[in-house]
Amino acid sequence: MKKMLMAVAVAGTLATPMAHAQKIGVTMAAFDDTFLTILRNGINDSAKKAGASAQLEDAGNDVGKQLSQIQNMIAQKFDAIIVNPVDTDVTPKITKMVTDAKIPLIYVNRKPADFAKLPAGVAFVASDEKVSGTLQTQQVCKLLGGKGTVLVLMGELSNEAARTRTQDIEDVVKTKECSGLKIADKREGKWSRTAAQDITTNWLSSGMKFDAIIANNDEMALGAINALKAAKKWTPQSIVAGIDATPDALASMKAGELKVTVFQNAAGQGAGSVDAALKLIKKQPVDRFVNVPFELVTPENLSKYAGKN
Repeated sequence: MKKMLMAVAVAGTLATPMAHAQKIGVTMAAFDDTFLTILRNGINDSAKKAGASAQLEDAGNDVGKQLSQIQNMIAQKFDAIIVNPVDTDVTPKITKMVTDAKIPLIYVNRKPADFAKLPAGVAFVASDEKVSGTLQTQQVCKLLGGKGTVLVLMGELSNEAARTRTQDIEDVVKTKECSGLKIADKREGKWSRTAAQDITTNWLSSGMKFDAIIANNDEMALGAINALKAAKKWTPQSIVAGIDATPDALASMKAGELKVTVFQNAAGQGAGSVDAALKLIKKQPVDRFVNVPFELVTPENLSKYAGKN
């Protein structure tokens, strides 16, 4: 009997961590995006290290699907929910759904439209988008000597990051140092390498003259480079800029192609969102905005960022 009681006690001790493992629901805007894949892996790895479980779901860039995923997570009484929103304009609805259920909510990477009104128990983990496009465009301005014609590839305009990064570009062009820059055209490339390649091909076919292409993310920047190469218009002096410092972008920069990118710490954002979720579950204080800083990446400091994303 004594041995049996000891065995039960040991079994109970071994089972305790699993019984108290925090269950975090995670809905991502898409699984097929390079940056978001690194972010997703960061969330999963951080949850495992913390002894929590993360259920990761792909919204497939479908707002309705994402809302349904969140409703299911609420019904299943998850301890916290992390949302990488498909459409940031829908976040007020998401915030109400989750907070009404008294479940901690963390938005990651994409700024919610209701950021200024986020209630207690809700946090936003990301990098300050006012810095991203600013660093990127200031470097392009420097490479062009303060004058030239630029083309802009924008992300999905339903996304706050795309709108802010594009506004950053326009704001830098208005500064005294870069007033010699002119934006000849802006097109929505929807964060896609393929879409950006098609847009750039059309620009080239129409005879558009430009000195640089500034893209809201690396995927579109790489699409632009592909188009320039296919049309035999790319030269070692071609200036194309992106944002995110993805592995493909850094490889392109190492090859002498991409001239500018901005490091956005995807894994850091993932870890930060899990940390915020666990703190909110324990009712510990968390800043409304948890900032993971952007950093300019050029061929000169490229080696510092190898393997970081």
